[in-house]
Amino acid sequence: MTTRAGMLIAAGALVAGTVTVLPASAAGTGDPAPRPLPSLAWTGCVTKAYPRLQCATLKVPLVHHDPAGRSITLALTRVPHTAETSEGPLLVNPGGPGGSGRSMAGYVAASLPAEVAARYDVIGFDPRGVGKSEPALDCRPGHFDPVRPDSVPRGTDAERNALERAQAFAAACGKKHADVLPYIDTVSTARDLDLIRKALGAERLHYLGYSYGTYLGAVYARLYPERVGRMALDSVVNPNGVWYEDNIAQDYAFDTRHKAFMAWVAKHDAAYGLGDDPAAVEAAWYRMREELRDSPAGGKVGPGELEDTFLPGGYYDGYWPKLASAFSAYVNDRDPAPLTAAYERYGEADSAADNGYSVYTAVQCRDAAWPKDWNVWRKDNWEVHAKAPFSTWNNAWYNAPCAFWPVEPLTPPDVGNDQLPPVLILQATDDAATPYEGGLALHRMIRGSSLVVEEGGGNHGVTLAGNDCLDEHLSTYLATGTVPRAEGDAEVDAACAALPAPKPDPAPAKKKTAGKQATETSAGGKAAVKKASGWVPRSGTTLHGLLGHVR
Repeated sequence: MTTRAGMLIAAGALVAGTVTVLPASAAGTGDPAPRPLPSLAWTGCVTKAYPRLQCATLKVPLVHHDPAGRSITLALTRVPHTAETSEGPLLVNPGGPGGSGRSMAGYVAASLPAEVAARYDVIGFDPRGVGKSEPALDCRPGHFDPVRPDSVPRGTDAERNALERAQAFAAACGKKHADVLPYIDTVSTARDLDLIRKALGAERLHYLGYSYGTYLGAVYARLYPERVGRMALDSVVNPNGVWYEDNIAQDYAFDTRHKAFMAWVAKHDAAYGLGDDPAAVEAAWYRMREELRDSPAGGKVGPGELEDTFLPGGYYDGYWPKLASAFSAYVNDRDPAPLTAAYERYGEADSAADNGYSVYTAVQCRDAAWPKDWNVWRKDNWEVHAKAPFSTWNNAWYNAPCAFWPVEPLTPPDVGNDQLPPVLILQATDDAATPYEGGLALHRMIRGSSLVVEEGGGNHGVTLAGNDCLDEHLSTYLATGTVPRAEGDAEVDAACAALPAPKPDPAPAKKKTAGKQATETSAGGKAAVKKASGWVPRSGTTLHGLLGHVR
């Protein structure tokens, strides 16, 4: 569920590589042998935004069933509790897989009500392979450098070239990271969480996970149900579709979300001048895409890069005003500069994105089996593209290395659970990255869980982003452990209204902020949480940046 340069989840024979194929049975499900852990040495690593942030590292086994073998290093952050008594650690994860979570500790601690945050040690971390954790994966630097070939393959030569590119990425991973690639997976990461818990000296782990972090949390809870305290899961991965089927569901959902954006642009024709008919606006967008095949904007925004640029709008509608302005400038003024600036802000991959994508593929290709016959991919993606053309083939190529992955896949664990304290599940009904069906599925699989929905909401990651109703449910749960309960047989335990849609930027603001980090406007809107020291802003843009949607 990561973003940037593709941002989605997630033929023939395996690529010949140097990775020794590890059988799926080697992963096991039993608890690893006890391993003494060093105490964490926390040092100050303050930032202007988070003046109490601390950092530490923790060595964990690369292979959990060989605890005396090679170690790897996890990078952790902490905002310590200030209350006289503590609930213990609240581990936070922004998703991905491949997302860096070190900055999440500061944001979550600053965004929760002060009296709630004060009772927790809020812990962020970079999962194995990610960011400041060592070793960090980077399979093929520059894999997303512009201008890539059109993501929609037009003819056998174009398809062959795209397949060779995906195969090259898989082969590079196998050659460069042969020693660690078999151990970059969700179950291994979940076992890391328990070693973090032990190093923190906690009997139970409290957890807040977004997006892929919901699946990671569910896997941890399945492995260690007796060690789960309070667990809040925001924007839920459907555990029944890991990972190929979840991608197909995303393709349809992102196309629907893109159409919602086109309808919003049409509603604001006075600001963007693209017409008041959503179908006509969408047709103009696809004409723009076609023009970019022959003449990339700024020499760097072709069709694939255009999709990368507009895909964050499917995650968070707070980006719509800037994206609409760039769209309008290109179509109406023949000015490619705002579109190029939007790509540089929302879609362009940097070294952190290279690392995130490398971990993304490592985890998703290892976690579960993908079709090895490319004919299956071709048939499925053309069928989906016919109904949902916005990003289907972009997503297919983003995940295509899994068709050639040089490590044998594991079998996903059953995350059904009847041994947990109440779990809080939060889900927007129109989320594209993790469609609503995933929240329902996990709610049914975890007995005693509570499902809170944002009715009509389309954003991905809905708590601590400005919706007071959702945040009240989260805060109450973290403070007391209690969850809302529906009456009778209703499946939804509580519902919150979605935030209003954004408004177009004022014309002067459009000119001044094109391509730069903008001040939050309307949707997501700037909300605030009452703090002991005053009012602290919660920003949807800030949260979605931390979740990986923009730099």
